[in-house]
Amino acid sequence: MTEQKKKTWSLRYPKGSAAAEAAVERIVEATGFSPVMARLLYTRGFTTPEAVVAFLHQEETQLHDPYGMQDMERAVERIHLALKRGERIAIYGDYDVDGVTSVSLLYLYLTSRGGDVGYYIPSRIREGYGLSEPAIDRLAEREVKLMITVDTGITANAEIEYAKGLGIDTVVTDHHECRAELPKAEAVVNPHRADDTYPFPELAGVGVVFKVVCALEMTRCREEGISELDGVREICKKYADLVAIGTIADVMPIVDENRLIVTLGLALLEETRRPGLRALFDAVSERSGNGSQARKKRKINSGFIGYVIAPRINAAGRVSNASIAVEMLLAEDVETARRYAEELCELNLTRQVEENRIAEQAYKKIEKTLDPTRDRVIVIDDDTWQQGIIGIVSSRITEKYGLPSILISFDGATRGYPAPDDLGKGSGRSIKGMNLVEALTACEDSLVRFGGHELAAGLTVRRCMIEEFRRRINEYAAEHLGEESFSIRLEADCEVEACELHMRLATEIARMEPFGVSNPVPNLVLREARVLRVLPMGGGKHTKLTLEKDGIELNAVWFNVNPARLELEPMDTVDLLFQLNVNEFHGITSIQLLLQDLHRSESEEETYTREKARYEEIRAGGELFPEEDLVPTRDDMAIVYTLLRREFRAGKSVFPIRRILSLLHAQGVDSIGYVKLKFIIRIMQELQICGVTEPSEDRYVFEFYFHTSKTNLEKSSILHRLKSQMHKSMPRS
Repeated sequence: MTEQKKKTWSLRYPKGSAAAEAAVERIVEATGFSPVMARLLYTRGFTTPEAVVAFLHQEETQLHDPYGMQDMERAVERIHLALKRGERIAIYGDYDVDGVTSVSLLYLYLTSRGGDVGYYIPSRIREGYGLSEPAIDRLAEREVKLMITVDTGITANAEIEYAKGLGIDTVVTDHHECRAELPKAEAVVNPHRADDTYPFPELAGVGVVFKVVCALEMTRCREEGISELDGVREICKKYADLVAIGTIADVMPIVDENRLIVTLGLALLEETRRPGLRALFDAVSERSGNGSQARKKRKINSGFIGYVIAPRINAAGRVSNASIAVEMLLAEDVETARRYAEELCELNLTRQVEENRIAEQAYKKIEKTLDPTRDRVIVIDDDTWQQGIIGIVSSRITEKYGLPSILISFDGATRGYPAPDDLGKGSGRSIKGMNLVEALTACEDSLVRFGGHELAAGLTVRRCMIEEFRRRINEYAAEHLGEESFSIRLEADCEVEACELHMRLATEIARMEPFGVSNPVPNLVLREARVLRVLPMGGGKHTKLTLEKDGIELNAVWFNVNPARLELEPMDTVDLLFQLNVNEFHGITSIQLLLQDLHRSESEEETYTREKARYEEIRAGGELFPEEDLVPTRDDMAIVYTLLRREFRAGKSVFPIRRILSLLHAQGVDSIGYVKLKFIIRIMQELQICGVTEPSEDRYVFEFYFHTSKTNLEKSSILHRLKSQMHKSMPRS
């Protein structure tokens, strides 16, 4: 198996812990769940039957009082005043899914209240992230009196002062990390404020907007003598779908009130009445060849939203204009909705092509310049990369190399030639252990601007400061990241046996939805599974495996992994890290394993390592023992020669030694192991029985000559030497 870096697995469940097993047994007895399900719940902190029931029924979850956020009352007062006066309101948003859903939610609510409302989302390519003075000038020309920022604005101190000078008040709603000095706005609603005591700060930008809307509705209900609780329930019924999409797309923790909101939102999405979303679901189904009926049968879960719907909404802001996505969500008639949905699907295809192009170029730059002894953060730049795509590519690079990465694009910044003061827009992704915003803060005098989250951030930098920035952020990483941070780690919940993988478990796991950060899809580990078949899927883009363990046959799929990369052969034994999935095909429902990673089994690797060491001992003159049966015979030579010649005739000439061993074992030949096979190949090369080259360790290229004379093995010096190393038994006295 060839990988950039081997991933290490860590298990959450404390195997061998008597206390953990006792807790699991109590959960099983009280709930009737399988032991595996009980372990999964235990790893998430639900260690008693009472906690399990509360989690699954969400009895512990409630919506917190929105007025628990700092400045919420001031925000509500200023927005109510604008509605009362009929002032023109502009919603200023970000161009990602969180921003698009935030804009859409607030626009729909304020217009339902009779507000004179418009929205403004900057062009990622022309304007970049956040507020800008030219954009504010345009709002002033439109006679805007109140600007409400959503998913942005927390670091726009100067721009908000500028807006004030033009007669525009600002209410900031955001969820990004705050700086020491907050903007001087009418209100700053952000649960990450240092002085905020809101009990759950991990809301998406759209989650913060949702809380503002709840507060507005509660105030309205109070004034009109209506139940505030009924008002909040109505807001959930109308807008929880948008909040769910933005929360999932922005990778927020699916716990506490996020879990409740996302659950409510997914239920709405199952039977969505929003024309834009219905059109997008239909467009996805039609393009996948399933037709519109597939949408009704498809389970709308967090995975579908995160991996299918969110990228299409995101594509608008990445390669075109985010307003396309907003207009789709706001569409009231089917035809308009369908047109925007189709456009989003086309933009997503464009995004995919561009993403792959940038990724290939980035990999080449990294392989050419990366110094593992120096570089703890990958910083690369280019003049042609599309700014809307580099964040996705940065994620791929960080996953591939296990290092924080920052990609910088000067696309659109050049004058036809590189200039020192060109402004480059960057997007970065980090790893656990390095807060990216804190790292950028340490380098802020080499940057023009920056902002973001712990693991993802954006920045602007001048061309002349790239080298200085690269040096500074690597110095920061060297100081704050230990060596253990650079291994690519995959977390798994627990180990399972093949007999525990059944439809009942899959049904139980589904009860843990919605999944996301802090409640991830369970990863399971199965050890010592035997490979039966390895087949390509999707023209070789994906791999399908048939496996066997303890007499139970299992089907597994590994998406975006070519079978050739795995170098697996039938009869190999492997350890698997996977997610349990329900597959429906031609009306037949069955479980399948969605592979996340695969290692050769520890026992097989130990055997392989031991045999390699034994081979080197013998090659260096070590003594041989008859019972080992390691000296090749003519019959052994004939078996290997015949096998390889047959494969050569079938057009195969390149063989890892593991594959030859697998082919031999498939023929029932157990007498030829690693050591004997290595010497057979060396003898074939020595006597020129066939052409043999070894371009890399344990990988051979063979060429056969079909009109050769019979070979005398006694001419082999290698064979003579092996026989001379044979242990001589002492004669009996």
